[in-house]
Amino acid sequence: MSARGFGLIVIGDEILSGKRQDKHLPKLVELLAARGLALAWARYVGDDRARITAALRDAFAGGDIVFSCGGIGATPDDHTRQCAAAALGRPLALHPEARALIVQRMREMAVEQGQPFDPDRADNRHRLNMGVFPEGAQIIPNPYNRIPGFSIGDVHFVPGFPVMAHPMIEALLDGRYAALHGSECIAERSVIVIGAAESTLTPLMQAIEQRFAGIRVFSLPSVDHPQWGRHIELGVKGPPDRVDAAFVALRDGLAEFGVRLGPELVR
Repeated sequence: MSARGFGLIVIGDEILSGKRQDKHLPKLVELLAARGLALAWARYVGDDRARITAALRDAFAGGDIVFSCGGIGATPDDHTRQCAAAALGRPLALHPEARALIVQRMREMAVEQGQPFDPDRADNRHRLNMGVFPEGAQIIPNPYNRIPGFSIGDVHFVPGFPVMAHPMIEALLDGRYAALHGSECIAERSVIVIGAAESTLTPLMQAIEQRFAGIRVFSLPSVDHPQWGRHIELGVKGPPDRVDAAFVALRDGLAEFGVRLGPELVR
């Protein structure tokens, strides 16, 4: 497995209030899984500068590969750029490549609207704030509308709009992190266990993890399944070449408890 994990930070009051449903976490899980990678953690933060700064300080210090979605615009409720600078103790500055891309986009918008391009117009000057990043940042191209995101080390900042953010993340995964593809391939095997309590099965789960290096045992209880009623999905996950042996040992161990088993599941 990769020595570093992948993390996700989703920023915005609209997610925490329920006004918008987060689409970043399931999409990142999908993008990573398609490349033999996995998400290690996720964090949700509202539009609070102190909390955003703390979350980003942890991200910069943690050594993981982190995607931060949201808050990089230039409206009063967008704080991510400023918080990234505060977390690093660096000044903010207009990035020259970002400036060129934003100006190019403004020219295109003027053509689309049938108006002359005026770079000194107040709204155009304000748009340049979207290219103000912490000193030392690198841009992340945005194929949707040219307004870039930015990277500082392995922490990457993209817009909150999924239509923009997801292609930008995908490009990073297939470019900068292509060498990591397949480094976290995980297989799963599980079985439905009916008529047993998790506490009863815990010693067996612990024994399997101790016996098989790199294998994790998971237990997903359910109380109202329409087919199996109260049950536990009990399984193992880890490197594909170790999962089968661990699962056989798990099944053998379950036989000693006299529980009723349902179907087996493979992922």
